[in-house]
Amino acid sequence: MKRFYKDVAVVAAEEGLSIQLDGRPVRTPARALLALPTPALAEAIAAEWRAQGEAVDPASMPITGLANAAIDHVATNKADFAAGVVRYAQSDLLCYRADGPDTLVARQAAAWDPLLDWARARYDVTFVVTQGIIPVPQPDETLARLGAAVTTLDPFTLTGLATLVTISGSLVCGLALVEGGHDIDAIWQAAEIDEAWQVEQWGEDAEASARAAHRRVDFSMAGAFCAMNRN
Repeated sequence: MKRFYKDVAVVAAEEGLSIQLDGRPVRTPARALLALPTPALAEAIAAEWRAQGEAVDPASMPITGLANAAIDHVATNKADFAAGVVRYAQSDLLCYRADGPDTLVARQAAAWDPLLDWARARYDVTFVVTQGIIPVPQPDETLARLGAAVTTLDPFTLTGLATLVTISGSLVCGLALVEGGHDIDAIWQAAEIDEAWQVEQWGEDAEASARAAHRRVDFSMAGAFCAMNRN
């Protein structure tokens, strides 16, 4: 749609910090007030609205989109949404290892074992690690404790976590960023070990590289969204 405003401001509201366009508050697609919990998140969204040209392009406002989702979809159905995220623990990427060659096995172990060790210490859980892709069940207590950790997250953090987990295929990777303060570049490289190995063996495919680049941007944005929600 055509840009209809000139001024963008962050204003304190009863529900949090709101974004106002020419003095009128921005609302979500479901017509709820776009109320943000932290100054960092509010300023980032205000910057997206300020950066719009003659037309407003929602695709160029990913932080706004994530905030809309947190308010309209996650906050209104948090238990079910959290359960969907927790399901990734049943088939977490880090628990499924290659059975060869030795170089790939070693790379996976070097990157993934420390993350599983962190999760074991953080949540007092155990994991079943296997070789191959045949599903193996994880302990019920592990699923319950990870589920409890996810359920306690606020809707904004939970929204960002869902994107991190969906892209990486690993609940542990997502939690390591959200609750463990791990470096996002290191987590991304850990999640992409298998893909990077395939490129080394068979060369780079332009379409696959483009898809990976888009995933990387979305992954980084979700990580930034979670970080801004803490500040």
